[in-house]
Amino acid sequence: MQRVTWRVLFVALLLSGAAIAQSQSGDSLGDVARTNHAKLQAHEAAGTLPKVITNQDLPSDPPGVPESVEPMTTVSGVKRSVDRYSEQRANQHLLAEQRAGEQWRARIQNQEARIADLQARINRVNQEMHAAIGTAQYDTPVNRYQSIQMERLAHMQEMMDQQQRRLEMMQDAARLTGMGQ
Repeated sequence: MQRVTWRVLFVALLLSGAAIAQSQSGDSLGDVARTNHAKLQAHEAAGTLPKVITNQDLPSDPPGVPESVEPMTTVSGVKRSVDRYSEQRANQHLLAEQRAGEQWRARIQNQEARIADLQARINRVNQEMHAAIGTAQYDTPVNRYQSIQMERLAHMQEMMDQQQRRLEMMQDAARLTGMGQ
């Protein structure tokens, strides 16, 4: 506690010392005004008053500025047409749209591959269950292994439904952005 008190006291002394030093070394506002007034009187005595330019002194259309039909811009000292820049921007925008379209296509193809893989796994489990039971209908499990397989099949079918909904959402989003998927 005592250490903190000493630190606070030390910082306060430093700040007050800096404030006193600045107030003693700086000119007062009155001194600055007197020196400016003396400089102004010296200029008046010499007859060289600084010229003050106002808005009324400026012309409405400055001379030497040519008016051209085609708007121009200057970049790095080289004049170029605005149309060229807009064409470049349009090309960049088109490339960005193409990249976005390719990304959407890749995402959708990836999602379709997931769905196809999941469907293949579901078909394999169905065939295994059908082969184990034979031609009889397998609505109810015969043993513990078959009950586990049926639970696994139900879980996989639920995942398949989620993945298909996700694919539909991705296709809708791609259509909204103009990709036409």
